[in-house]
Parts: sequence; C-alpha cells; structure tokens
Amino acid sequence: MLDEIKKISEEVSLKIKKIADEENLQDFRLEYLVKKGKIQKLFENMKNVSKEDKPLVGKELNILRSKTEKMFNELLVQFQTQKESTPDIDLTLPGRRGFTGHYHPVLNIMDKMITIFKDMGFTIAIGPEIEDDFYNFDALNFAPDHPARDMQDTFFIDDKRELVLRTHTSPVQIRVMQSQEPPIRSIMPGRVYRNEAINARSLAEFHQIEGLYIDKDVSFAELKGTLMHFARKMYGEGTKFRFRTSYFPFTEPSAELDITCFLCGGEGCRICKHTGWLEILGCGMVHPNVLKAGGIDPEKYTGYAFGMGIERVSLLYTGINDIRFLYDNDIRVLNQF
Repeated sequence: MLDEIKKISEEVSLKIKKIADEENLQDFRLEYLVKKGKIQKLFENMKNVSKEDKPLVGKELNILRSKTEKMFNELLVQFQTQKESTPDIDLTLPGRRGFTGHYHPVLNIMDKMITIFKDMGFTIAIGPEIEDDFYNFDALNFAPDHPARDMQDTFFIDDKRELVLRTHTSPVQIRVMQSQEPPIRSIMPGRVYRNEAINARSLAEFHQIEGLYIDKDVSFAELKGTLMHFARKMYGEGTKFRFRTSYFPFTEPSAELDITCFLCGGEGCRICKHTGWLEILGCGMVHPNVLKAGGIDPEKYTGYAFGMGIERVSLLYTGINDIRFLYDNDIRVLNQF
C-alpha cells in the first residue's frame, strides 16, 4: 500500500508540472481529487490494510491528498489571475468605425414641415389614434352613407362600428375647437389608417399633417397666402402654384394645391406624369357644420383647414419610386439620408 501511495505521489508531481491551462487542470482534478479519483480509491483500500499498518498508511494518504489539493489550488489561482489580467479585446486588431444614426425620411420631412408652420405661429396638437364615429365622421360632416364609412375603406375595431382607427388627423381639429377659444392656429401631425390595398403608391398606415386656423373674418385669401408661403419654404422660392376646385365634406369651398414639379422644373417627368404639376395638399374653408360640432359659432367665426400626406412628399424628395421601401427596414435605404 505504501508503494502505491509513493507511486501516485510521484505521478501527481510529474503531471502537475505539465499542466499548461485551466482545462488541463480540470482534467487533473477529475483524475485524482474527485470521489472516483485515484486518491479516493486508495482510501477505500484502507480496509485491506492490517491493523498495525493503518496509522502509517493513513498518515501518508492524508499527506498525499493535502499535497495534491494544495498544488491544484495554487495552480488554479495562477490561471485565474492570468485570465483576469488578460484584456477582453485583442488590442492588435484594427479599430472599428462608429456607425452614425440616420433620420428616417418620413420623420425628416415631417420635422421640416412642422418647423415651417411653427415659424408662422402654428401650435402643435395631437390626439388619439383610436377614435369614435362622432369625431372621425359625424363632426366632420360626413353623410351617413359616405363611402369612407364603409368597411372597405376604414378599419373598424368593434362590432358596433363605433370605434375606428382614425382615417385622418381631422378629429384632432374637433378636439382642439372643443377645448380652446378662438383664435385657433394649430397643426396636427400624426399616424392614420385606411383599409387600402398596399402597392407602390399607397399604404394602409401612413402619416398626415393637417392645419386649422379659426378667427373672425378669416378669408380664403389668407388660406392661399399661408399655403403659398409654406410651399416656397418647403419646395423653393421659384415654385409656381395653382389652386383647383375640389370637394371635401368638412370644407366649403374646397380646393387642391398643385405646385410646379421641383424635380423637372415643370417640364414634365415620370414623377409628375409629364404634366409639370404635383398635387401636394387639399384645403378649404371650414364648413359651418364642422364649426358647430366643435362648439364654435359659425355666424361669428370663420376658418380654414388643410391637410397633406407625408409619405408622398417623402417619395418626391428622395426619388424613391416605391412607398413600401420606406418601411421595409432595409438599412441600405436609410443610409442614403
């Protein structure tokens, strides 16, 4: 038994010198220091040692175990200290370039529009994206049989068709009129939803920015002046305009504003369908029924309103030919702006 102890002791001393890393050290522990290791087996064989030899054999076994555990622990501390002092990064690698974030084209255009209107004295108003039938349709003078109330055009979110995902930001105009006394001069940017087929020119979820001005003796001439100033700031001082008559339930009279195509200078291109003109917004004088729904006396006050889509303008500014590219989360698109 003493010869076996001596043999294992020499074996341990030899192997411990050859250990080069922590993985080898763990292999060493599994071989000698665990319950089924070689040293433990020697202890189990103590039952075969004579009573007279047990004190001496037991002493030598304890010395062997203590020596082995000490060498193991010392080497473990050494490896862990080396690991802590080793940097987590390879300092010989070349440096990595930082990546700069980019404004999304839609947010960039919206911020630019908001800044122009704020400089003209407009405040910013926001409202809920889930609206009831009154704010989204009734208060805005939509007839009961208007196509916009059909499920093919609007996302209704309850069986009674009383709650909808707002189809425009115009409901915010009603909320502003109900909460403020004229004069009111405010814009309403936000996300809107329409039950439309998604294609290269339209989405079911997009952004609008609308404006509202109510005061005594507000005229269509003021509306034209405001929008012409906006268009010059937004599209360039040399921009030409034309107002075309149109129809919206919430304004009377109503019009659409076209500007000369700033991409081709009015000569005609694919973007403007070779007409030289681009439609940028709808506008008009606030309908008396809308003023009444907002709690404002139409005999005392008048006002104008306008609205435009942000994604369409973003396409014109960026030259992107498919509106879906704006929301495909393709970093190659955002890296350009």
